[in-house]
Amino acid sequence: MYSWIWRKLPFGLPGKLAGSVLLATATVALLWYVVFPWAEPLLPFDDVQVTQDSGNPGGDSAVDPDAPAGDGHDLPYDTDRNNTPPAPSPSR
Repeated sequence: MYSWIWRKLPFGLPGKLAGSVLLATATVALLWYVVFPWAEPLLPFDDVQVTQDSGNPGGDSAVDPDAPAGDGHDLPYDTDRNNTPPAPSPSR
């Protein structure tokens, strides 16, 4: 198929290169402005439901009332120790 298109494009190598770029641009524009907007409602990308164990959207059934206060994003390592620069390598 591509060789047939290449053979049918006019004006030698410069015309074939320009025609190829024009055809590729037209294909991308057709997909971007016509096909993708048409297909978007058919795809499940916007059908998102976040629920907890109780099944209630945004419910708080997984929250432990005895847990200490915090942001829930505790790091499993010491950031002060990890920020020290490495020891210099021995010179030869």
